[in-house]
This record gives sequence, C-alpha cells and structure tokens, in this order.
Amino acid sequence: MQSDLPLTRDLVLVGGGHAHALVLRKWGMDPLPGARLTVINPGPTAPYTGMLPGHIAGHYGRDELEIDLMRLCRHAGARLIFGAATGIDRAAREITVGGHGAVAYDVASIDIGITAKMDLQGFADHAVGAKPLDVYAARWRAFLAAVKAGEQPPEVAVIGGGVAGCELAMAMAFALRQADVQPAVTVVEHGPQLSGMAPRTEVMVRRRMEELGVGLTLNAKVARITDRAVILDGAAPIPAALCVGTAGAVPHGWLAQTDLPLHQGFIRVGTDLGVVDDDALFAVGDCAHMEATPRPKAGVFAVRAAPVLHDNLRAALSGGARRAFKPQKHYLKLISLGGKSAVAERNGLALGGALLWQWKDWIDRKFMDQLDDLPEMKGPALTGPTASGVEEALAGKPLCGGCGAKVGGAVLGDLLAEVQPPVSGDVITGAGDDAAILRQPGRGFQVMSTDHLRGFIEDPALMTRIAAVHALGDVWAMGAKPQVALSSIIIPRMSPTLQARTLREIAAAARDVMAAAGAQIVGGHTTMGAELTIGFMVTGTREDMPIGVGGAQPGDVLMLTRPIGSGVILAGHMAGSAPGRVVADALGAMATPQGREAELLANAHAMTDVTGFGLAGHVQAICRASGLAAELWGKAVPLYPGAQALSDRGVASSLLPVNQADAPIGAAGPVNPLFHDPQTAGGLLAALPEAAAKVAQTQLEEAGLTGHIIGRLEAGAPTMRLR
Repeated sequence: MQSDLPLTRDLVLVGGGHAHALVLRKWGMDPLPGARLTVINPGPTAPYTGMLPGHIAGHYGRDELEIDLMRLCRHAGARLIFGAATGIDRAAREITVGGHGAVAYDVASIDIGITAKMDLQGFADHAVGAKPLDVYAARWRAFLAAVKAGEQPPEVAVIGGGVAGCELAMAMAFALRQADVQPAVTVVEHGPQLSGMAPRTEVMVRRRMEELGVGLTLNAKVARITDRAVILDGAAPIPAALCVGTAGAVPHGWLAQTDLPLHQGFIRVGTDLGVVDDDALFAVGDCAHMEATPRPKAGVFAVRAAPVLHDNLRAALSGGARRAFKPQKHYLKLISLGGKSAVAERNGLALGGALLWQWKDWIDRKFMDQLDDLPEMKGPALTGPTASGVEEALAGKPLCGGCGAKVGGAVLGDLLAEVQPPVSGDVITGAGDDAAILRQPGRGFQVMSTDHLRGFIEDPALMTRIAAVHALGDVWAMGAKPQVALSSIIIPRMSPTLQARTLREIAAAARDVMAAAGAQIVGGHTTMGAELTIGFMVTGTREDMPIGVGGAQPGDVLMLTRPIGSGVILAGHMAGSAPGRVVADALGAMATPQGREAELLANAHAMTDVTGFGLAGHVQAICRASGLAAELWGKAVPLYPGAQALSDRGVASSLLPVNQADAPIGAAGPVNPLFHDPQTAGGLLAALPEAAAKVAQTQLEEAGLTGHIIGRLEAGAPTMRLR
C-alpha cells in the first residue's frame, strides 16, 4: 500500500471525469514516490459520455456505462472521498467537500464537467438536466420502469435540438418502443433548425427522428415547466411526464463563488492545462476554458488531454518542466440514432448506417476496456528459498485488512486460557467476552474493551469512522452506554505537514462518531509505522449487569442487525476485483453507528457483535457460554449486495480457513463460506425470546433499521446445524 519513502506532497483530483480516470490508470502503472493521491467524487463510479445514448436505448447495462473509480483508485493507490466539491480556498490550498470538510492540497486538478440545469420556471422541480449524466440516467431508469408498470404516460420533452438532445430523444423513443409502448417524445428547439450539425447530418437525423415518431417543435420559446407539460409562449403545451434539458453547457454554480479566473463561468487555463496565474491548480474537460485554443464542449478533448495532464501534474509535484496541450481543430462526431445505427460527421461530411454504430461501439468499448483491464493485486512474490510453510501461509493472497487480519479464535482462546488470571475484587469478568466488566460500587458497572483495524482503504477519515464504530460495537453489545475512548493511531511515514493534515482528519472523524455515541475522547497515542492502523480503547457504563454471550435460554431466537459478507468484499477490494458500488455500499454500512439498535435490544438474554470470527464463530460463542445448540436458517441470513457473487468466484479473506476450522456447522451439503466470513463493524447478534424479537423487529423497522431473525437456540450440546 505504501512505499518505504515518506509522503511529502498531496495531489487532489476533483471529479471523476474522463481525463482524471485516464490519469489514475497511468498513475497506477508508475506512481510518483512521495506523492499522496486523493480523488473527490460524489460516488464510486462516473458515467462515460460516449455510451450514455446507448444505455438509454437499452444497448448497454449500467455496469457497462460506468467507470469504476473505486477500482481505479485502488489501482493507483489513491483514496476516494465521496462528496461534491463546493468551494476552494486557493490561499490555504483547501477544497471544501460537502459532508466531509476541507481537503488540503499541494497540487490539484478540477475535472467536474458541466450541468444542463436551465434557468426556467419549474425546471428545478419538474425537469432533469442531461448532465450530470449519472443523475439523468438514474431518473430515466426510474421513469422507464414507471411507464412499463403503467404508472406514467410515455410522454417526454427534450429541451434543446443539438446533437445531445436529438441523440437522447431518439434513444428514449427507441427504448419505449422496445417496451411495447407507443412513445410521445418531442424535441423543443428555440431556433429555426437543429443546431451543431452539418446540413447533411441534420437531414439524416431528422429522417430517423420521424421514423421513431419523435416530434420536433422549432422556433419555440419555453415559458415554464409543470409536472405534466412544457408550456410554450404562443403555442400549445407539450405533454411531458419527463422533461430533459440539454440546451447549452452550464458551469457548476459554486465556481462563480470562488476567486478562480473564469470565462463565462468556466475555469481559464493555459496551454499546459494549468489555471491562469496559479501554479498549483489545473482544470480539464468541459469545466475548463482553453484560452489559447478554445474548443467545443466534447469528451474527445478531455481524453486527448489526459496524457499531458498526467505529465504536468507530476512536473508540478516534482519541479519538472511542463508541456503544452495542442487540441486538434477538427474532430469526428459519431451520433447514435436510437437503434444500432449511427451517423459519422467530420469537416461537414456525413455518413450513416449500422457499420458506423459498430465502429462507435468498438471505440467506446476500447475506451472502457482500458479502464477496466487493471492488474489484480497479488501477494509478495517469492524469489528465493523460504522456510517451510511460507507458501502455505501466503496462500497466494495479500494480507487482508480490517478484521480479516485478525488472529484465529482458537489460537487466542488457548493463549488466554494459559495467561488469564482469576477475576477478583471489582473485576467481574476479564477476557473472553466482548468486553471486560468492572464493578463500580454504588454506580453500577463499567465495561472496557480495545480494538484496532489494519487499514483496508487509503482514506484515513473513513477508516477512522469504521474503526470507531467497530470498537464501540463491544460496548453496544454489552448493552452499555459509551463513556470514554482512547485512540491508538499509526500513520505511514510522512512529512510534518502531511502528518498534521492526516491527524486533523482522523481527529475530526473520531470526534464525530464518539460524540454522537455519547463518548468523550480523553487521550491516546500516535506514532508512524509501516501502514495506517487505527484503534480505540473504549469504556461504557450500565446500571445493571451488562449483557454477555452467556445467558441465552432454550427457545430464544437469534436476531442479526446487519448483513454479512464485508470480509469477502474487502478482500475483493484489496485484490482489485470487487465492483466499486459493492465496496462503497459496504463501507457506508460499516461506518454507520449501531447505538439505536443496541438500545432496542438492551433486554436481550445474550448479545455480541459479529466481527472477525464470522457469524458462525459468534453464534458458537453464545452456544458455548450458554450451554445451548443453535439452528441457523440459511435463507434468513442477510448478505451484503455483491458478496455472494465474489464468494462464488473464489474471493475469500485470508482468515476464512481458520474460521471454518474453529466453528464447524453441521449441514447436509456444503456450507456457504460467507457464514464464516470475518466481519468488520458487523451487526449485533442478540438472543431473545421470539415474542420480544418480533417487537424489537417492528421497533427497528419504525426507526428505519433492520433486524433479521436467523435461527433458534435449543437445549443440547454446544453445536450448530444449518437448516
């Protein structure tokens, strides 16, 4: 993850546009030693412009359309911060990110594209801009599903008769026809003809629009938009259950609130793609205005600019010479015609047909393939003689992070049995449960635990949130209220400036999670080491005896508050094989506190949190401590989306074999490996009477949370079987 060299400079890429995606790919092949790379983007993926019309028409699935930024960032050794940039302080060299705070930079590049939001009455409430592409694509998918279900009429208005507007209108009409629906799609253009096309191209596009039944209203002035129509001045309203704006390129509004040099709202850049009069800042793609060589807003220029941007970013970080970007004067336009046909236009000449679609499809897939064909991360290569057992221990896999890096339960149990002194005085229980229990005379009980996580993502702030939630899980599992915390932080070797930036983010994240849980951070210890490791010692209080893993009763059911499968997802992420959306969803769940769940399960007979020993290992802990047998209902166990698919492909945590050996499950056939998958910040597992479980389940649902009844406990030897 980190080289032995110290980190000294922060490079921040704002936005996941085409140029930045290509920079990430190239950076991963040859990272600049000493540079820490950060990407800021609203989500884990970014849509590819060239395939959007094909996606709308139904020729490409969502996964084919989207650039997986999570995988690219893993390949490049970069952290990915989910959020949209909302401001920049060039004096302090900080970028403000909604929901995250300030992100410091030494060198930064902006590639955030444009929007198609229009200054029309009712647009914000009743329409969607074609850009950002992912927002429009999601809105279209929901609309098409509603039309198929008979919940919406197939009426669409597209404001803007340029290339984008016509492409999307034809794509939507084609998709509606494929759904056996007669479309009512209309393009609304303010001018006397379609714009941005050569005469021959316009003839071919208009002919295809007629074939698909796409209407065209020229010389139209839009007065306002309602939830059912586009209202025109001096003409009949155009029915529209969905209105899409494609007219013009609109810069993001927050840019105008900064001191950036702008041209009509777009960032002015020189021939080196550097922001005018700012050696630390670059801009590329549709959000930039190239002063020396102005060009239309087209993705081809961002793609061509990527190699120059990559080299100039490295030069800015290391003091090297920059080179100039020389965009071509003419470029090829390939316009989709709804079905699998296209028009090619260059220098005023146009040619159409199915072969042109195949050419376009080949170009688009080639672009996406280079961003998808990334090498999987491998364990250390063995180049010479090794001691016996080294190859078996490595098993061809890199060491997992999070709870996948834990030592097996049997090893720990044997060790504790040897060194554990008898409890005495105010110590009620020591190691062996989720937390030690101490008596506080006249004040009830205190629980105490410690936990830490080996870094599995590059973002120290998100790692801190997950580690804090993970550590608090031991307190919540005992039915106690969090009290205080001590932090234990290891950060990679870096310069004093980067140390301060990193620790500031870690401290803010830790403070947020602990304060929300009712705990106060009272100190800690920080050092530099080989890799990021974050842990907390936490305490909690409870008036009556805390809940342990013992105490479950025959007939109790088992309730689980969170899916399983985070271990295989993190293993897939560390190997570079897990889809970005799958990883992002799991990280979001792991970073979500479970204080409310703990409150609603505070009367459980027994409770624990599912972590490194997997679901089976923690069920086994309840069985052994309570002297009961467990029946698990396999189909009732919730799984993280995407976890089963990764497991079926053979992806597994390095701790899986140990967990399987430590907690066997009796079954007629093979047992799903996910039942033994080590979890990080996993769900609470509670044993309680069935009637109480039903009540808790309802209360959890009313609070927007989940509780899954996954099995039952019964009298018998401490064993597990699967039904």
